[in-house]
Amino acid sequence: MSIHRPALLTDHYELTMVSAALKDGTADRRCVFEVFSRRLPSGRRYGVVAGTARLIELIRDFRFDPTEVEFLLRTGVVDETAAAWLTDYRFTGDIDGYAEGELFFPGSPILTVSGGFAECVVLETLALSVLNHDCAVAAAAARMVTAARGRTLIEMGSRRAHEEAAVAAARAAYLAGFRFTSNLAAGARYGIPTAGTAAHAFTLLHDDERAAFASQVATLGKDTTLLVDTYDISQGIRNAIAVAGPDLRAVRIDSGDLAVIAQQSRELLDSLGATETKIIVSGDLDEYAIAALAAEPVDMYGAGTAVVTGSGAPTAGLVYKLVEVEGRPVVKRSEHKATIGGRKVAVRRHKPTGTATEEVIVPQGVPDRQPNDRLLQQSYVVAGESVPLPTLDESREHLRECLISIPWEGLKLSAGDPAVPVTVVPAG
Repeated sequence: MSIHRPALLTDHYELTMVSAALKDGTADRRCVFEVFSRRLPSGRRYGVVAGTARLIELIRDFRFDPTEVEFLLRTGVVDETAAAWLTDYRFTGDIDGYAEGELFFPGSPILTVSGGFAECVVLETLALSVLNHDCAVAAAAARMVTAARGRTLIEMGSRRAHEEAAVAAARAAYLAGFRFTSNLAAGARYGIPTAGTAAHAFTLLHDDERAAFASQVATLGKDTTLLVDTYDISQGIRNAIAVAGPDLRAVRIDSGDLAVIAQQSRELLDSLGATETKIIVSGDLDEYAIAALAAEPVDMYGAGTAVVTGSGAPTAGLVYKLVEVEGRPVVKRSEHKATIGGRKVAVRRHKPTGTATEEVIVPQGVPDRQPNDRLLQQSYVVAGESVPLPTLDESREHLRECLISIPWEGLKLSAGDPAVPVTVVPAG
């Protein structure tokens, strides 16, 4: 599903530049823009590229319809010349970038947009809106996956996000290794497996807890999850097993001291003969809370608010900067915001064992390739036409392999240096 409201995804200042460039004759100058982060969010050792396929789909359909153009003219945002240009807008340039699921670090050129100045600059807000959100969610989700140590994670944060952001967040979390989402729109749109259970309201609707459980089991069978903490958790577990029997699939606990309760619940379930009944915990879980439960008898985690808001880093801090005009490198010299001119080429350097050791970036040139180097950019759009992209599951597997490749220190949840150092070298 694509968004066909481009005027709402373009900033005023972008169209100011388009109008002026059309008037002074610079609109068609061949330019290169790059998306990168100057630094990682505090405490993070890597970023995760996510949302690129969504962005390419949006750019493919990026149009200004007559109603939008009329609004821009009426409000004085653009003049007649710019309005005519917007009416005929189609992106005809090239887009290259890191694969979805790739890791990135400060300075990594994760997206390169090439074409006429005007046709590229008008995409800035759209590109940053998609990538800053999806990369932030994917990085948080990847940290949770690491903390879970192979246990299953369910994304269940739709109620804490904008309705479209909720779907994008579910996609980014799945890319990062979550197994399920509770968001049905994400399931329908992207083929992500969905999962969920009844809320406390369903229990409160009935005369007692057993009646609520009996209704759910009668409808869904024993391969369901019963929420047992509406009243008293221990009694809730007893009621759940009394109704469903010892082969109930799972119980969910959404409150309390989860470490203590998980232990007590496992002991109680085992004493009732429900040795195979799984324990799912939820309730404001982030990567630190998940890591703290690593030694407890928890089988599955449900993460909501933290994952869809980037777990304290709701944006990836990405910027979209002009780095080249007609083959000439251009730089911004502002204090703390300086850029490196020229289109970049990047490789990830590895030991023979596969461990990543360095990311090498060369402006306006090609790196001196070594045997275990991996070129990081791929083509997404060529002369305005999108190329076939990896599937979401392929991107998910790519991220899994990337996380395995970085030194183990890079997976720590504590603050530290980027997992892989970045070196910018002159063209050879």
